[in-house]
Amino acid sequence: MSLKKEQLNEIKRLRSKSKKTLRITCKSLEKILYQPFNVLDHGFIRVMDYMGDDSAIVQSARVSYGKGTKKVSNDKGLIRYLMRNWHTTPFEMCEIKLHVKLPIFVARQWIRHRTANVNEYSARYSILDKEFYVPKVQHMSRQSITNKQGRENNLSKKYALNFLQILKNDAERSYKNYEHMLNERPGGEIIDENKEGLTRELARINLTLNTYTQWYWKIDLHNLLHFLYLREDSHAQYEIQAYADVILNKIVKRWVPYTYNAFKEFQLESYNLSRNATEIIKKKLRGEKVNYENSGLSKREWVELTNKFGFK
Repeated sequence: MSLKKEQLNEIKRLRSKSKKTLRITCKSLEKILYQPFNVLDHGFIRVMDYMGDDSAIVQSARVSYGKGTKKVSNDKGLIRYLMRNWHTTPFEMCEIKLHVKLPIFVARQWIRHRTANVNEYSARYSILDKEFYVPKVQHMSRQSITNKQGRENNLSKKYALNFLQILKNDAERSYKNYEHMLNERPGGEIIDENKEGLTRELARINLTLNTYTQWYWKIDLHNLLHFLYLREDSHAQYEIQAYADVILNKIVKRWVPYTYNAFKEFQLESYNLSRNATEIIKKKLRGEKVNYENSGLSKREWVELTNKFGFK
């Protein structure tokens, strides 16, 4: 992780001052406010601001459903009821703003979730730092045969090290040419007073996709959970999974613990079965024999189902 000196000073300054408020606050989230959680080799996530907690969700639900909530004995039970039955509006009453440092290629996947407010570091206005994401050897994998946008089986060490060196060399060379074209370094230092420099908005197009960028990302809890449902999934790319894992288990767990547990039980760690898959499970429970040939499922669906439930 690389926080600049001025960012570290800002964190120290912000955390040195406490302010009184009448609004709902979350003690466990206040403890980590502004502080970074490391992700990948140079990335981080930190909470900058938030609104609401589990009690805000409950309060909103009771306004909405009135007497209907009297059947639920407590806040935890109500949140489980809402999550189980997909009553999502009360979760929109909570919001969070994150400061995220991430590789550009991860940012391009992330931005596909168009239900947030984003303000990204401007490479037209400022010079990007010389920081690149380089995978660890154990994450250098082959292309999946069954999934055109996935990976499987690690490369042999010989090829993994060779390809890692190519990634490093290309990133270094691209950044060197970026500085050469700018004729300026990130701190504002002119490299050669007798040479012209290219505008930043054009020089940046030479940078590799593993270069780090930063943004502020604000989203409500309902849409955050949808983001996590997709990006915590095993089919998501490892690098964005790493960010989703920190958000879920380091931030959401502290912020809204009842919602966190309900989300894991009813969405993240539950299964959504097709009609055919449901019939197969029923047949298995009745002791009937079912195989791929008579299942009515595609090969991929059959493999996923048998892996989930541990039968052949």
